[in-house]
Amino acid sequence: MINFLCWLLVQIAKPETQKKTLTVRLFFVSKSSFDLFINFHPSSVHQSSSKGEGLFLNKLKSKFLRVMDRKINVFVWDMDETLILLKSLITGTYAKAFNGSKDVQKGIEIGKTWENQILRICDDYFFYEQIEGCNKPYIDAMREYDDGLDLTDYDFANDGFVGAAFDDDANKKKLAYRHRIIAQKYKKGLRSLFGEKMIKSWDDLYEATDDYTDKWLSSARACVAQCARGNKDSTAPNSSEAENINVIVTSGSLIPSLVKCLLFRLDDLISYDNVYSSWEVGKYKCFSLIKERFNGPNVQFCAIGDGWEECEAAENMQWPFVQIDPAPVSTSHRFPELNLETLGHYISVIYGGDSDDEDE
Repeated sequence: MINFLCWLLVQIAKPETQKKTLTVRLFFVSKSSFDLFINFHPSSVHQSSSKGEGLFLNKLKSKFLRVMDRKINVFVWDMDETLILLKSLITGTYAKAFNGSKDVQKGIEIGKTWENQILRICDDYFFYEQIEGCNKPYIDAMREYDDGLDLTDYDFANDGFVGAAFDDDANKKKLAYRHRIIAQKYKKGLRSLFGEKMIKSWDDLYEATDDYTDKWLSSARACVAQCARGNKDSTAPNSSEAENINVIVTSGSLIPSLVKCLLFRLDDLISYDNVYSSWEVGKYKCFSLIKERFNGPNVQFCAIGDGWEECEAAENMQWPFVQIDPAPVSTSHRFPELNLETLGHYISVIYGGDSDDEDE
């Protein structure tokens, strides 16, 4: 449960129902609002309520506040040259940094194979040929235009969608339909779209890439998985279990980035609504959207990437930033060396830990 923080609206059923019913509804505001509601709305909570209901409410409040006091770490990952290696394979810069110990041409071939597969899947299964010019920062950006129409028999090929004119309401609705289908396909995964033969070919390509990059892909995925698990907060040894959330902010277009998540085995760790594209709006805007979405008194952010733009955006947001360097140097700022403990150190430098409060 994340710290958008909620307060509880408790409504006791009217006496004429001759049966008291406790209804709980959640609203996204602050913990202080919850306290004010409990303390200053006695008619909603205590009037006509039994002693048993009062005890239940006190227990509910206590449990709620314990959850709200739990730290939340939001890890904001760059994708290319951070979680995956692709551009540097295609250009040969990754292999050249090893001064002859890696086959440059082999890396280029691996990178181009990935590139071709990504574009083919985007065009054939994710409407990319139609909506390439309609890039949005996240997949739910058009949700307000989706009227919930049943799309089971919808003819996407002949619905008159014009990508170049997507600013009018009719095309916005059609774009929203496509985004809904893309989200559904992402949730179901590649195995719902392709047979075992195709899946095996991608698995083989993944393993070949992982071997060529000294386990970069698998170790990056393992680090994200480590962050995704509920675990003891390394920045506060005496604190309760922390909740960790992984978010991707990529400089690439949104649809190819979602397909990359699927192909590079990140889809079970990062949901489609946690993938952001800064292609048009920039990293700072995406970081601001993420802060607005997850912000709360116990939320800590950490950005991880290889580029200057995410570094500058993190600095402006006053977030810790971990600079990734794919070059073969002796550093913990590359995979497979980077892990949750290192990220926790960066978080503690900016945010401190519970021990600081105890000393006071």
